[in-house]
Amino acid sequence: MNIYKLTLLALLAALGVAGRSFLGFIPNVQPVTSLIIICGFLLGPMSAVMLSVLITLASNLLLGSGIWTIWQIISWSLIGLASGLLGKYIYRMRLYMIAIFSVFCGYFYGFLISLTMYRISGDFFLAYYFSGLPFDTYHALGNAIFIFLLFPILSKFIRKYAANRFDIQHIKVK
Repeated sequence: MNIYKLTLLALLAALGVAGRSFLGFIPNVQPVTSLIIICGFLLGPMSAVMLSVLITLASNLLLGSGIWTIWQIISWSLIGLASGLLGKYIYRMRLYMIAIFSVFCGYFYGFLISLTMYRISGDFFLAYYFSGLPFDTYHALGNAIFIFLLFPILSKFIRKYAANRFDIQHIKVK
């Protein structure tokens, strides 16, 4: 990994931390999952994993950390790996397809975070999960909105900034 890629990851991490901090008053609407998906599609799966670790650790320093920090890293890393593999092997994707994938990732993230409470909730896990489903829906819809807002801008920025530094020309989004 070269210095240009590290700089891009640091900028994306700063954007994620700022977005998570400033949008904290809206429940579960944050640009973090969308940034990780965009990073996975454009920079690869390992960059998305690094970004998920950076954003989670840095933003939880501001917002508070606990045992959920580990599960956030795991959840966002799995999302970053999946988006990186999709970006690597599917060369042509429409923006609405990426938005649909981000909606799925919002529900997936919420389910994995809810699984951390399985042992505590026991027989009431389904009630616990279904009571949190509206918040997962906010997260999923927020992801789609952030994909539509951020993907065109960040893909142009990343292509312009890093076109000669590493291979990201294969991604075509219409």
